[in-house]
Amino acid sequence: MIRIGILGCGRIGQVHARTLRRMDNATIVAVSDFFPEAAETLAGLCGAEVRSTDDIIASPDIDAVVVGTPTDTHFAIIKSAAEAGKHIFCEKPVDMSADNIRELITHVNKAGVAFFTAFNRRFDPNFANVRKRIAAGEIGDVEIVTILSRDPSPPPISYLKSSGGIFRDMMIHDFDMARFLLGEDPVSVYATGSCLVDPEIGKAGDVDTAAVTLTTATGKICQISNSRRAVYGYDQRIEVHGSAGMLRAANVLENTVDLATAGGFQTAPPVNFFLERYEQAYAIEMETFVAHLSDSSVAIPNIDDGLKAQILADAAALSLEQGLPILI
Repeated sequence: MIRIGILGCGRIGQVHARTLRRMDNATIVAVSDFFPEAAETLAGLCGAEVRSTDDIIASPDIDAVVVGTPTDTHFAIIKSAAEAGKHIFCEKPVDMSADNIRELITHVNKAGVAFFTAFNRRFDPNFANVRKRIAAGEIGDVEIVTILSRDPSPPPISYLKSSGGIFRDMMIHDFDMARFLLGEDPVSVYATGSCLVDPEIGKAGDVDTAAVTLTTATGKICQISNSRRAVYGYDQRIEVHGSAGMLRAANVLENTVDLATAGGFQTAPPVNFFLERYEQAYAIEMETFVAHLSDSSVAIPNIDDGLKAQILADAAALSLEQGLPILI
């Protein structure tokens, strides 16, 4: 039985708690949150104790921690948890600083603990199926990957001001997905961006519409498109073109019912929120983390994957600033 402490009882902490409660090989021992009422509520639902973050990290009756706290708290928590011998499941990004992540890698490796960077989209059944079929050679050699990721509406400006920008906050998932599907690390990043959705986003120092081209050493290309506005719902699509064919994963719709009239066919809109769209992925990633703790041969996205996605996000931000491709 894997004994878990949840750090951060907001919506993502609640999502992971729901998964852990259904599992026979894991149990939630304690939870913590900056807001006591949030911790009390989740503890009541899970039958867990409320403890401070420091107490959870130091507790001998806890094997692993789920880090769902604000990003600016991750460094201190991860460092302390690793030194205490706790396995770590960490929401993205690991840290806003690539140098900080490199330092954390040293602590994690020295401690010999497992570290899971929560790139949940790898565990989406549709995207995982595309990766599996690429590996099986169904489309030959990968040549071009296209990733479309568009939110229904922007988050609050107060959030955007501390988010690190669209590349580090939103597109970082797509950078990891690019590596996942290309099978190679990009060596060149070129970004462009505009503020087309809300002028306040520009005043906050960010863009709300962005496109990035990644190129690998062998010449494979990945095109990523992000927007903070999609009036038709949460838009999440990928396409992988290869020498022998193409694989494509479409949006997940609210239902599968089509209406056909004289005016043509009408389908349901995509689901409108990331928690709904990736509900299965969140569950599978937590199950995979717990399975890895029992059997290290079960592959997980580790802290090195977190660093590599962060490096790509930093390069995209620099490319946008300079108007030039950035070599990795």
